[in-house]
Amino acid sequence: MTRILALFCLVISVAACTNPNDLDEAPAPLGDFALGHNVVVTPNITKGPASRDASDEEWIAAMKQAVDERFSRYDGDKLYHLGISIEGYVLAVPGVPLVASPKSALIFNVTAWDDAAGKKLNDKPEQITVIESFSGETVLGSGLTQSKEEQMRNLSRNAAKLIQNWLVRQKYQEDWFGGTDADKVMAARSKAAARAAAPAVAATEPAGDAES
Repeated sequence: MTRILALFCLVISVAACTNPNDLDEAPAPLGDFALGHNVVVTPNITKGPASRDASDEEWIAAMKQAVDERFSRYDGDKLYHLGISIEGYVLAVPGVPLVASPKSALIFNVTAWDDAAGKKLNDKPEQITVIESFSGETVLGSGLTQSKEEQMRNLSRNAAKLIQNWLVRQKYQEDWFGGTDADKVMAARSKAAARAAAPAVAATEPAGDAES
């Protein structure tokens, strides 16, 4: 607990650079990945200093929603499960603008499981620290401009994006999810599907006016 509180003291004054607003774009390639179970637990959650209260159930719901919306976009050939343990949080309370307005933060552990192999991909959980995204609403501190629910949504979406970044790194470094070879297979499948769909789309388009 002492280490978690020390981490909070370090990050509450640091601006975040995570941008989770890319869900309308094609997802970063993750080989043969498809999301199986999305498990979120809070066995030892710690509320950091100067924080609003949030229940375990609220955190579980917020994180599961963010993980689902980011990873349900993948349609690979194999199932992988994500196990997330939320360790601690700060939901900023109103402070003195530009001087003492704290930042919201979240610390969690994540483990990836290979369903077919029935084992973990990482024996040691990956610990990730998240801080709120910088925006016009948070420049004065999100405690002043956002509700608790908005802060939790912001942090959970950032958390899901950082999980994605970690999985992409592991794919390249450790050949998770079939590595780049699986990326090529999925890309070829997408192109073939697009070509197959093109004639059908063209057939449904209205014909142009006939020349007189």
